[in-house]
Amino acid sequence: MKSFDENDRVKNVLIELEAVNRAYQLIKPGPSEARQPVHTVYGGAHLFRATTARRLSEMANASLATYAPDADTLCRALGLSYDDEFAAALYQRIQLKLSREAVEDFRIDFEDGFGNRPDDEEDEAARHAADELAKAMASDLCPPFIGIRIKPLNEELKRRSIRTLGIFLSRLMEKTELQLPPGFVVTLPKITHPYQVKALVEILEAFEQQYGLQEGALKLEIMVETPESILDESGACSLPRFITESRGRCRGAHFGTYDYTASLEITAAWQQMDHPACDFARHFMQVSLAGRGVFISDGATNLMPVGPHRGDDLSDQQKEENQRVVHGAWKAAFDHTRHSLKHAIYQGWDLHPAQFVVRYAAIYSFFLESLDAASTRLKNFMDSAAKATLSGDVFDDAATGQGLLNYFLRAYNCGAIGMEELLATGLTEDEIRTRSFLKILQMRKKLSTNR
Repeated sequence: MKSFDENDRVKNVLIELEAVNRAYQLIKPGPSEARQPVHTVYGGAHLFRATTARRLSEMANASLATYAPDADTLCRALGLSYDDEFAAALYQRIQLKLSREAVEDFRIDFEDGFGNRPDDEEDEAARHAADELAKAMASDLCPPFIGIRIKPLNEELKRRSIRTLGIFLSRLMEKTELQLPPGFVVTLPKITHPYQVKALVEILEAFEQQYGLQEGALKLEIMVETPESILDESGACSLPRFITESRGRCRGAHFGTYDYTASLEITAAWQQMDHPACDFARHFMQVSLAGRGVFISDGATNLMPVGPHRGDDLSDQQKEENQRVVHGAWKAAFDHTRHSLKHAIYQGWDLHPAQFVVRYAAIYSFFLESLDAASTRLKNFMDSAAKATLSGDVFDDAATGQGLLNYFLRAYNCGAIGMEELLATGLTEDEIRTRSFLKILQMRKKLSTNR
């Protein structure tokens, strides 16, 4: 008698399972192993200069020096209760980050940050922004990630949006001899139908063919800021369709807090990052995009950390009022960022350089608070996984291992921890560079076999 797994009916089931499982793996390859920026900074295209990232860094440092000249002041402003050693370490890392790489991702904005202007003016702004980006590339002044946000592809603005994109990219290709900056992306806002994503892909493909660029060189990001981006007219989830229509080009999905809440008729006083309606949308994004290799980003806190009094000759009372206003805005942004981090959303928007201070304060405190426990856990987990692999046992909890590794990679990439702290987990620099838990296990197995 045949064994049960040789039964013809069982064989057919196994064949069908293989086909289904392989198809699933193509759709959901797992989380991306690439670096994800912790924020995206938006700035109007008409204001963009080659030196913008450097200038924003200088302004962020000045804000920290003015309104939190020491660790104690910063911690009190943000409601943090740390011992002196921890507070000093947190403050020093923020200072270093603001000096070394204050801007991780910048978006040259032709939408809300630019507005609707005469065609001649927008044409010239597109050319000028491309010229400045080319200068930044030549002078090594670009942040690790950069891109442009075009206008929506709705009926009213589709021609203007495509024209701006064409002018900008053509001018950039001319000035850089067909080179794109690292991490370049085109952001599509206010999507109401999957065909708008498909249309952008068609346009990007046409541009690549015209200029002889490698297929897929131009990446895109989608913005989730309309109800139609969550559920379509039939009640089905829209986001998987958006990703399918992107044909592998979609790098991220960014939540638009204020357009989304406005579209639900939430009044302005309650249009906030931590509104329950926003939690619903973000959780929907997480569930529908899980495993697709698409980064999720939160929105921005629109309370600007800017004092009401300007000038060099301020009274003590005016200085105190400025500090009170800035600290209040910092606390709001800090709470919003920590809210996002607790919900496993590791990226958000910043609209003002003074917000960088609390962006990194929130992220660094989040990672540093659990560093010791996470280090011990990863080291023990790696040892257990390696022993199972070397002895021929099946180790099927790779997702947990990758999740622990991702914690350290995120912390290291944004500057929360250094290489010394990363190596304390027992990983080597070669292993860290793989960014992959499974590849590390394979390397260790190969090394052991060759001994």
